[in-house]
Amino acid sequence: MPPSPDMTTELDPGLLDALQHQVAVFARRAEQTRLGGTGQLRNSMDRAAYLLLNRLDQEGPMGVKALAAGMGIDSSTVTRQVAPLVDTGLVKRTSHPEDGRAVVLQLSPRGQARLEEVRASRRQLMAEVTEGWTPAERESFCSLLTRFNSALSARQSGLPAAVEDTAPKS
Repeated sequence: MPPSPDMTTELDPGLLDALQHQVAVFARRAEQTRLGGTGQLRNSMDRAAYLLLNRLDQEGPMGVKALAAGMGIDSSTVTRQVAPLVDTGLVKRTSHPEDGRAVVLQLSPRGQARLEEVRASRRQLMAEVTEGWTPAERESFCSLLTRFNSALSARQSGLPAAVEDTAPKS
């Protein structure tokens, strides 16, 4: 739902301008670095692959439709994004145990190892970028960013905003 005119006029327009600018700068910098981490693994896994592998790791094997629904994207997009992950051996396609006609996607041992390498590299990057921050500042930033992402997701899906924990599990 777009904000009502009352909502934006009640808030500080200068602050909203600064916020939208900082979000745009963040998006550009994140895309430039792909938040790839540090060292040899930097930029080594694109955003779509990372998010798909991470979802399969957190939630276990699932079908394309379930994966798409959980990520808030179209099934055809998931199918297209999963294909190279299957080709490189990071994801396995298996038959559903109860319905042999259905396909289940599962993180392969190689995919699990690769995901752990990328996570470690990205953790190092986050440590470096937030060097000098207190643990409370890191926690607050993560909480606010999670809340922001949840609100964007809810707005995109037309649902009321809800606070959900979308922070990746280590």
